[in-house]
Amino acid sequence: MTMDLYSIHEILKRLPHRYPILLVDRVLEVEGRRIRALKNVTINEPHFTGHFPHRPVMPGVMILEAMAQTATLLATYTEGVTLDDKSVVLFAGVDAARFKRPVEPGDQLILEVEVLRAKAGIYKFAAKALVAGELAAEAELMCTMRRID
Repeated sequence: MTMDLYSIHEILKRLPHRYPILLVDRVLEVEGRRIRALKNVTINEPHFTGHFPHRPVMPGVMILEAMAQTATLLATYTEGVTLDDKSVVLFAGVDAARFKRPVEPGDQLILEVEVLRAKAGIYKFAAKALVAGELAAEAELMCTMRRID
């Protein structure tokens, strides 16, 4: 794929999310039914104000959201779809979520997602989040693309 697919500009075209909920900074690679992306974790993210003031830790739900956004990018790349104002990708389920280590400001979160199944607009993904090569979180995600009015 060409390098422009990996830039923040392409991510902004493909995801409806914006600050403070956009959680993918760069796509590192897309190969077939797999994707690797990057999230730079910074202290100025709003959830760190209260989670936790004495020891900032990225909330698990935010890690799951980062994995889901990466999954959405993979689905749009593999299906050749660009989301518009009438499209949305929604969680349909989260299974086997496990959190193995805290994710803290200054970490680079590497998001690895693979399509397990795609049928009738419902996708199932295997997702991992790693920091410095160490597993931080993993889950199976189900998502669906829907048209909205």
